[in-house]
Amino acid sequence: MLKPVYYNTAEGKNRVDSLIHRQFEISSQHEIRVKEILEQVRSKGDQAVVRYTRQYDAPDFEIKDLTVSQQELKAAYSKVDNDFLSSIRKAISNIEEFHIHQKPKSWIMTREDGAILGQMIRPVDAAGLYVPGGKGGETPLVSSVLMNAIPAKIAGVKRIVITTPPDKHGAVNPHLLVAVSEVGVREIYKMGSAWAIGALAFGTETVPPVDVVVGPGNVYVTLAKKMIACIVGIDMVAGPSEVLIIADEGAPSEFVAADLLSQAEHDPMATAMLITTSIRLAEEVPAELKRQLEKLERQETATESLKTNGLSLKVDDLETAIEIANRIGPEHLELLVSDPWGLLPKIRHAGAIFMGNATPEPIGDYIAGPNHVLPTMGTARFSSALGVETFLKHSSVISYSREAFQKDADDVIRLAEIEGLTAHARSIRVRQG
Repeated sequence: MLKPVYYNTAEGKNRVDSLIHRQFEISSQHEIRVKEILEQVRSKGDQAVVRYTRQYDAPDFEIKDLTVSQQELKAAYSKVDNDFLSSIRKAISNIEEFHIHQKPKSWIMTREDGAILGQMIRPVDAAGLYVPGGKGGETPLVSSVLMNAIPAKIAGVKRIVITTPPDKHGAVNPHLLVAVSEVGVREIYKMGSAWAIGALAFGTETVPPVDVVVGPGNVYVTLAKKMIACIVGIDMVAGPSEVLIIADEGAPSEFVAADLLSQAEHDPMATAMLITTSIRLAEEVPAELKRQLEKLERQETATESLKTNGLSLKVDDLETAIEIANRIGPEHLELLVSDPWGLLPKIRHAGAIFMGNATPEPIGDYIAGPNHVLPTMGTARFSSALGVETFLKHSSVISYSREAFQKDADDVIRLAEIEGLTAHARSIRVRQG
């Protein structure tokens, strides 16, 4: 497993080329199904949401069960331990501390002729945050609550909605409910998959529509977000998780294998990549992977991921490794090298960069502070992590004095007439008098 390939071979270059041009393929059958679900939710509202929830999640679900009550939120605290509370509060503090620095400010500039120009920054009115259920509620993705809700709150969004699928009994895992309460969200609905995305975008009798929909999910959630992007804002259309590790001779093979597996266990379609200058490391990692795989609960998933999408690439130097990494544009980039800060200025494309042997990717998933909702499939070349900006709008402010107007009027008329927009020119002429 993960047999090393040398970059200076036809196989090595072909493998890298296939990663650079990787795509998240979605079948036409999935697209047809998601489109049908969205149309049902738009036309039938709560009725459609309940019908799909009964079919896929909770057989006895009713409309009255859609909204999580305040009693359920309070009762959840009795079902979690103090250690969990301590960890979740520490994570919240770190995530808030990081994201507060992202909030931009409105600004105004003036010209000598009296023109006043600026930019006014305002949050959206309402944001919908999707949180996957995780194995029918058995593995609640509490970190998704924090990473989506905290930037929205810092942005100043007044109405924040969380939706997550119920378990077979119509309940939501108490750890997830506590996480929701701890970030100060009080509006939460029990609905999942594409019908939840549709309800957030179109609104139903129970769920008022929102302006932005964010959050991770399966192929149905991803497709639904893509399809409603012309109606509301979305964070991104994300593909399977991926990590690229650049490692030199000093990187322990145990660390490298563990970090590759931390992404491979997500999904059979996840991509775990190693680029190393060390022959020793390239030879030791496969055996280490085999040893650690035997202890994983998601052994089958991780094995399939490594066999299908894994890569171990031997290169001659770190400069080549960085060049390849920039071409791939990974979601997560780990620099397990002796001088990661020396390499950092050379990194152009990566969702998040993890510096040194003491900074494994899961640190960023849960507690460090930066957001873990990141661009995948090479989109780090032009997009960024979810953050405060995701929930903000920028409006230009323009105020001309009479002097400023007269100064620019003839230029506007000239440019408008070149474009054939005579009404534009007339709008200026009637004011020149």
